[in-house]
Amino acid sequence: MTEINLSKELKKFFGFDRFKGNQEAIIRNLLDGNDTFVLMPTGGGKSLCYQLPSLIMDGTAIVISPLIALMKNQVDAMRNYSEDDGVAHFINSSLSKASIDQVKCDIHSGKTKLLYVAPESLTKPEYVDFLKDENISFYAIDEAHCISEWGHDFRPEYRRIRPIINEIGTAPVIALTATATPKVQHDIQKNLGMINSKIYKSSFNRPNLYYEIRPKTKDVDRDILKFIKANEGKSGIIYCLSRRKVEELTQFLKVNGVNAAYYHAGLPSEARSSTQDDFLMEKIEVIIATIAFGMGIDKPDVRYVIHYDIPKSLEGYYQETGRAGRDGGEGVCLTFYSRKDLEKLEKFMQGKPVAEQEIGKQLLQETAAYAESSICRRKSLLHYFGEDYKEENCGNCDNCLNPKKQVEAQDLLCTVIETILDVKENFKSDYIIDILQGRETSEILAHHHEELDVFGTGKEEEKLWNAVINQALIAGYLTKDVENYGLLKVTEEGRKFYKLPKSFKIVEDKDFEDEEDEAPIHGGASCAVDPALYSMLKDLRKKMSKSLGVPPYVIFQDPSLEAMATIYPITMDELQNIPGVGAGKAKRYGKEFCELIRQHCSENEIERPEDMRVRTVANKSKQKVSIIQSIDRQVALDDIAVSKGMEFNELLDEIESIVYSGTKLNIDYFLSDIMDEDHMLDIYDYFKESETDRLDEAIEELGEDYTEDEIRLVRIKFISDMAN
Repeated sequence: MTEINLSKELKKFFGFDRFKGNQEAIIRNLLDGNDTFVLMPTGGGKSLCYQLPSLIMDGTAIVISPLIALMKNQVDAMRNYSEDDGVAHFINSSLSKASIDQVKCDIHSGKTKLLYVAPESLTKPEYVDFLKDENISFYAIDEAHCISEWGHDFRPEYRRIRPIINEIGTAPVIALTATATPKVQHDIQKNLGMINSKIYKSSFNRPNLYYEIRPKTKDVDRDILKFIKANEGKSGIIYCLSRRKVEELTQFLKVNGVNAAYYHAGLPSEARSSTQDDFLMEKIEVIIATIAFGMGIDKPDVRYVIHYDIPKSLEGYYQETGRAGRDGGEGVCLTFYSRKDLEKLEKFMQGKPVAEQEIGKQLLQETAAYAESSICRRKSLLHYFGEDYKEENCGNCDNCLNPKKQVEAQDLLCTVIETILDVKENFKSDYIIDILQGRETSEILAHHHEELDVFGTGKEEEKLWNAVINQALIAGYLTKDVENYGLLKVTEEGRKFYKLPKSFKIVEDKDFEDEEDEAPIHGGASCAVDPALYSMLKDLRKKMSKSLGVPPYVIFQDPSLEAMATIYPITMDELQNIPGVGAGKAKRYGKEFCELIRQHCSENEIERPEDMRVRTVANKSKQKVSIIQSIDRQVALDDIAVSKGMEFNELLDEIESIVYSGTKLNIDYFLSDIMDEDHMLDIYDYFKESETDRLDEAIEELGEDYTEDEIRLVRIKFISDMAN
């Protein structure tokens, strides 16, 4: 087989002049009859590695793939390259008996070079019996990470592939994946009986992708809308954790003029196919999909991928972000992160086998470490996949474009190494940090580790320990024993460092409870589309706050200024379409802001997107009206929450939204019932003096004598009194 001119075959069948990366070497290895393992990032050209040899070799290649949608895509693509539709087929539950008979006929006659099949279908006795008598050229296992429990999309059916191959008849096997850590790679090879296969690993670096993690606030829907409007005409995918959120977000985007559709496993297969085709044909601009359901979209010019919720693993994150910029063009990968989302994901694991929970928790910890880290996203991501990225600054992620100051952590790393060695390298990072923090947990007491010299020596560096450990892992001083639930080990380099310490500089992790630490969204779609105007609006707000003697946030909050610098309202009516600006606020403060925006637009010849209004779905505004009416009738707030089927904190969210928009509410009747007057005045005076209305700062400043609900309630009264 080696004498074949592969470049000529490539040109003949696919019209390409040259191979990408390892493609030619992979194909030659397969043509020589060898098992082949391919690790190649999304967009690297994995499909060609089995498509071309299938056309050259005698017989039919069986491609095992988990995604029905992707099978249809690839079969259509292969038929476009050939004059005969019989060249490629798929078999799955969606086909009629007549269609299946046609597929069998084409395979038997030698027409079919590629047969796509889901693992569930491959195990059916009627297909096994049929394929036993056919000439199989090779087996291709796509999305091979599904074999491993450590992979991001484990499918138990994949574990049965090797026995079925043995039953049908042995032939070379090519396993392909876009996401596999060294642990997952070993799992795949072991399970497929291809430990001695040749491994072809391409770099996982996608230089054209921009990675950013943003804090997830209650305005996340509006943030996404702003981003989409700033990237009008571009194709995008948004991933959400739940079907309900997928449908809600789609509705919100549609009422705000975005051509969007949703896609999840609960839809009939015809609806999914239709939505996918509309996206490929650009009848739809944005698809909103569940993370749990692997959407097989092979569209080269997806310009952005947004994660509404943090994925369950870095493999999932890498694969889903990998759908952006597959043509080598722009690809923005934006993720909204909140620790509460991680807690939700951990709750979902309860009830699963203990081993599965442990694996799931480890994968979540890796994701959290990536999200909260301030080091280069690329460096962090590639290290996870066993690749060493040498550059210190990639220039194309939020952390590299907004670098944090480095701090010397030589002594801290020595302390970490000493602690790990003291506990005989038998514990995970959380346990090591508990020792350094001096936490007398039941586990620490059981092992008598409170008696160690290092116990409690790291209380003052509370926020640094995670960063020290994670960056020491990347630097090669520490390693995780993945087989053993992530126990920390000291490498040979780490032992040398401990004996002869040298400079070790780190950057502190991000605090995702600190919203002021936000980096701007990339690609002209920052918090505000027009940063210059945003800065001018903040200056005007500061000037007005001094002259009126009220804190700046009482006039307009930051999200309102950001929206003004995106939408450019120049009339009072337009100003009232800005989130957080009601009629009262517009009348009281709006004139100067509209004048400033009008002047800025005129001087800079800016075309205003006048029709961009953030519209909410109707039933929400009805709910607000009902809440206002209940408060006017002096119904107790906890009773209102019960009648609306809401948690108390959810009701407070709604009331805050109402008063921040400029509507005056009098909740004195409720405050006098539940709070001591001096207590209430203390909190009120705090907000009078404070430069910020941030809840976390108020809680820290006021101390433990005041509950979060009390502080929020008095803040509502203060905003209502001062601003409305």
